[in-house]
Amino acid sequence: MGRVNEPPRLPEGNFAAWSRDRLALARRGSDECGDVWQLEPGVYVAATAGPCEEVLHRVQDFPKPPSPLFPPLKRAGGASTSEERAHARAARMRGLRPQAVAARIGEIASGTVRFADQWPTGRDVEILPLVRSVLAEVGVRYLFSEDAPTLLPFARQLFVAREVLVRPTRWVWPGWVPTPARRFRTRQQVAFINALRPIVRRRRSSGRLGDDVLGQMLRPSCRYGPLPEGAILDTLPGVTVATFETPSRAAGWILLYLARHPRAADRIAAEAALLPADAAATTSTHLERLQYTRALVREVLRLHPPSWLLTRRAPRRTQLADYTIDAGSTVLVCPYTAHRDAREHPEPDRFRPERWLDDSCSPAKPGVFLAFGTGPHSCEGAALAMAVLTVLTAQTAHRYHLSEPPGPEPGYRVTTFEGLATPGLHLRATVRGRGQSCLR
Repeated sequence: MGRVNEPPRLPEGNFAAWSRDRLALARRGSDECGDVWQLEPGVYVAATAGPCEEVLHRVQDFPKPPSPLFPPLKRAGGASTSEERAHARAARMRGLRPQAVAARIGEIASGTVRFADQWPTGRDVEILPLVRSVLAEVGVRYLFSEDAPTLLPFARQLFVAREVLVRPTRWVWPGWVPTPARRFRTRQQVAFINALRPIVRRRRSSGRLGDDVLGQMLRPSCRYGPLPEGAILDTLPGVTVATFETPSRAAGWILLYLARHPRAADRIAAEAALLPADAAATTSTHLERLQYTRALVREVLRLHPPSWLLTRRAPRRTQLADYTIDAGSTVLVCPYTAHRDAREHPEPDRFRPERWLDDSCSPAKPGVFLAFGTGPHSCEGAALAMAVLTVLTAQTAHRYHLSEPPGPEPGYRVTTFEGLATPGLHLRATVRGRGQSCLR
């Protein structure tokens, strides 16, 4: 006998329908069932702003499962403790907080301007590999400064391993099965750590810890002392890939919107005309002036959050939005539908960057903007990602008009399995006319 207060079940909603079109079924579930709905027995979807915010903040009732992508490697000293992992995260955040990002915005701008420099003009180009290559340099440089050239090739191979690992397959093997994809992942993870370990030891022995994120992790805490080497090495493979993988997905959507909305692109180009000719001279003041650019980035992330679905599990029976959630249940938090909640965003399907220039639509308002998650497990690199995407958007629109290939079919496909992305996206860049914009 069913509980009277269990979330409603979507008619004909099941894993088979979900796998065919996740976005469409997510919208349908939200529209027909409301705030929380049931996909399968024991699998629930938090579909609107309030329940999403609630789940992500209630980490005791809905803990985040450990990431399967780059688990800690087995070693003689054993895995890092939960306390060590928490201290490692706190140390990383010292280098990733908004103030730290703002202090290095000139370096970030110098890195992103290379994207505009390298874009071949006058022909259709598959753009995601190019943007990912540039953002990998930016992200690895931000983490490791002068040691970035040594680690960049290994970071790129980590990304390849990630793509192989998350590729949809017919069979889902238990975590302990050493599939070819998992063995390849482990080899790349070992190679990255073997390249990073001597850097960690050299910095510590010399006392020159550095001012980058790695340097922050090497600084002893007044309360806990130095982090064990293993705690540093365990967490950095995943963090390194995250600095450019998610922003690259987001950049694909942003560039597509610049092509589809030329008036918005023109407005960004005009705003970006105030940036210094030397990208390295960009300051946080320049970044603050890119208000419409930042609004456009946020609006694209609202419509197409790269991490559009987040998984949480309930270890014990609890309540969510007045419904009972049984122990062992899975809760899927869906920023994609939460961002289309008309109670929070009037005309939610309409692309309107101006909504973020209105004080009534603040990203700090609970549940309004979940592109980077929220709560204790929100994205560590949110400030870095927003800075990178804002300057990349400004620099690109300042230099180029973008357009899609002609034809009735889109020049890309949409994937949802591990994030919302536009693989195969082709765009054409045409240099803006004299007097319209020129970075240099």
